[in-house]
Amino acid sequence: MNLNSFSLADFLQDVSAAGVKIMIKIDHERSRARGKPWTVLLAAPQLGGSGIVHWDLRTLEECIRVVVARLQELPGDWDLLGLYVAAE
Repeated sequence: MNLNSFSLADFLQDVSAAGVKIMIKIDHERSRARGKPWTVLLAAPQLGGSGIVHWDLRTLEECIRVVVARLQELPGDWDLLGLYVAAE
């Protein structure tokens, strides 16, 4: 994925407009401790259970890939994700 041609702001807004809350953060301390400084969290009723899932990952690119893959598993129209998958 080339983040130089990828608009993170557009991605976050599109996911949010589809009814999914998304948070991405980086924690330098966790980077040194476990090598996975990035956390991505999704919250939406269609995720089932508590409606919240999160992952700790090594890179921002991994965060985007995991979010796209997880959302594509959900029911609904996720055609907008094609804009971001094509960025890989």
